[in-house]
Amino acid sequence: MSDANRTQALSADPNRTQLGAPPSMDPNKTVMGTAPTLNATVTIKPVQCTVCKTFNPAGVMFCVDCGLIFDRALPGDAFGAPAVQLPMIVEQSGREQPVRPGLNLIGREGDVMLIDGKVSRRHAQITSTDGVLELEDLGSTNGTKVGGAALAPGEKRTLSGGDTISFGGYEVRLSMPGTASANATAVISSNKTAAIAVPPKVEIAPATLVGEGNEYPLKAGLNSFGRKSDNDVSITDPYISGKHGVIEIAADGVFFTDIGSTNGTMLNDAKLSPNMRTAITSEDVIRLGSLEFRIRMNEKAGD
Repeated sequence: MSDANRTQALSADPNRTQLGAPPSMDPNKTVMGTAPTLNATVTIKPVQCTVCKTFNPAGVMFCVDCGLIFDRALPGDAFGAPAVQLPMIVEQSGREQPVRPGLNLIGREGDVMLIDGKVSRRHAQITSTDGVLELEDLGSTNGTKVGGAALAPGEKRTLSGGDTISFGGYEVRLSMPGTASANATAVISSNKTAAIAVPPKVEIAPATLVGEGNEYPLKAGLNSFGRKSDNDVSITDPYISGKHGVIEIAADGVFFTDIGSTNGTMLNDAKLSPNMRTAITSEDVIRLGSLEFRIRMNEKAGD
């Protein structure tokens, strides 16, 4: 019989203070985290074109120099082999434009843009299939010739490296990978010093591009300019594209053409449309970002 006055032990006293398990970590203790890794900062690298080797800003879809679309680029071999080289259309100014696999439209508007009034907007096309190039005239106004032989509209002709092609009188040269350049400097076979019958005549450039404390002589005809060193006028400024534009010194005046540069060109206070041949004078100001230039016409020797 249980005694009502007897103290009984409760299995679980709800009012009893119970000690829990000791904390595994002191909440007031300073905890040292892991050291930052070298991968914490991501470096944005420029994109190098596999054709012309120009470094482009990160995120662009095509090369600012030769216009190669990067999702159609031919990458180099993973083990260090050189990138696949493409045939090139070489203009008289030295500007090179790649001929990509498939169909390439040629004209003032196309995959290969030739900025000349004698060239039609859709002048001709070159089809590149397994290294074989076929040229076809698309019914152009002034016609197409290969090596001086006229091409009938719709007629296809296979091209070879070194061929001279005339698009309405505007001549270019086809350069194939692995072939020697037609413009290679000839080696003089004789070691004799030839006597100069007539002393050399100092030629004065017909015009000069002046600006930012520099002067760049301009020859008669087409003068390419841009950031790359193979231009007639090389201006090393990050705003300027590798092949930015062309300055033409012609008999009927001076003309400026922006050939599709990334950041554009300002003439006085107006932005020039790409590939539009525009007449300029010595009073006009050519603005390339923060840089300003003018054209100065020079007097001929003896005038």
